Amino acid sequence: MQFEVFPTLAIMAELYRQPLSTERFKNYLQLLQGNSKDDLVFPAGGFNPMAKEHALVKLKELQKNGAEEIATDVLNGLNKKLQKENDELFKVALNLSDDLQGGWTNRFTSDYDSKFKINALVRRKFCTPIFWTGEEFSEELIRTRVSHYCYRTLYRTNHSAPETLQAHIEMEKFVVKESGRKEVKSLNDFDFINAFYQQQKENNEYNLVFNFLYGDEACKSLEFPAYGIKAPMAGFSFAAELAEN
Repeated sequence: MQFEVFPTLAIMAELYRQPLSTERFKNYLQLLQGNSKDDLVFPAGGFNPMAKEHALVKLKELQKNGAEEIATDVLNGLNKKLQKENDELFKVALNLSDDLQGGWTNRFTSDYDSKFKINALVRRKFCTPIFWTGEEFSEELIRTRVSHYCYRTLYRTNHSAPETLQAHIEMEKFVVKESGRKEVKSLNDFDFINAFYQQQKENNEYNLVFNFLYGDEACKSLEFPAYGIKAPMAGFSFAAELAEN
């Protein structure tokens, strides 16, 4: 398996310069589908086509940070590591999702989908690292984010979509271990989180898995049940600590 950058930032910046109108939305759909009308040829589903000016500002910020150039460097290193794998080529397209304004994107559910509901992307040999309009960009963040999404894609070429809590954690543990990078904070209540995990790891209920991964506050904002997981992104922090031990 090999990875290469599929440029999206300049094209989407051009789209965002168009007036906020039905025509812009039609142009976005044309980008996604090309001439196929029923398939995905431009992997930019994480973008909000009707985003306001702030999204263009953040998109320019990604460009100014050299995000696609950094991604290319990350992929070159990853490709050397994977050169003995099969010769499939995956296209890596950076996406900017809007978690600040408008109703197009919910930060938590969209984050979950971008990491775990990727069958259609993997089948089409796409990988779409998600960045957010509400975060500050840095070279370290870009390198970690791109690396993590590529390793998720790699994992999913050999494993089915995770259903149980344990399957989700095993996938994220693999991502941190293989990339040698983590993006989340350490847990202050590891013992509680671990006890909850040991009791519920075979559970495949979406609400419980989601709560473990993202924490109570994320669930409350969506009116999902909460199970006492206080730390934000607790499940990802838990997986990272397992990977490092």
